[in-house]
Amino acid sequence: MSSAVRVGNLRKAFGGRTVLDGLDLTIGRGEFVALLGASGSGKTTLLRILGALDTADAGEVLVPKARTIVFQEPRLVPSKRVLANVTVALPRGQAERGRHALAEVGLEGHAHAWPATLSGGEAQRVALARALVREPQLLLLDEPFAALDALTRLRMQDLVGELCRAHRPAVLLVTHDVDEAVRLADRVCVLREGRLVTDEPVAVARPRDPGDPAFAALRQRLLADLGVHATTPDTATTGAH
Repeated sequence: MSSAVRVGNLRKAFGGRTVLDGLDLTIGRGEFVALLGASGSGKTTLLRILGALDTADAGEVLVPKARTIVFQEPRLVPSKRVLANVTVALPRGQAERGRHALAEVGLEGHAHAWPATLSGGEAQRVALARALVREPQLLLLDEPFAALDALTRLRMQDLVGELCRAHRPAVLLVTHDVDEAVRLADRVCVLREGRLVTDEPVAVARPRDPGDPAFAALRQRLLADLGVHATTPDTATTGAH
């Protein structure tokens, strides 16, 4: 598999505190990688560097030019209708592409709605459509489901998994949720003290069931790598915060 992302010996510090300390990471084309870590471990800093929203102090960062980010908040423009939000900054005449993207996320009937009328899950689906309509080679997801209720979060996870398998971008998902990482990713990495301490393929058959012994075993290993020792699913999904 050829690489879409290659990061070597990446270093970043804020105010004298080293956040990324010689980090190495590769992501193959079409590969879905989930990144776990405690709050303040540097997960979002890495994502922002890959998305050109921040700069590294040292190291090599090779990423595709075509890349998009979906944040925890949808960040829609309140004064633009849904379709205009999806096609914002695209060349003129892209309305049909925008409608197709909305159809992919199940919102074809909301093209002329205002963002204020959308539920949280609908707004995040618009943000996903806005990212995918640009046909990115790299899709960066910064805890995009964290603000959603549990049921909507599961539905969005399924949708993102389906769309990423259809579009085949390289994906980096930053999350606190261990179950979410195992459910979606081809590989799961754990970031601690500025470096990846875990980089493990997810060898669990799809569709992935948290009750599957292989799923549960990987969850426990990842929690241990995060410094959390838990045996219940509720603790497993929240213990990394």
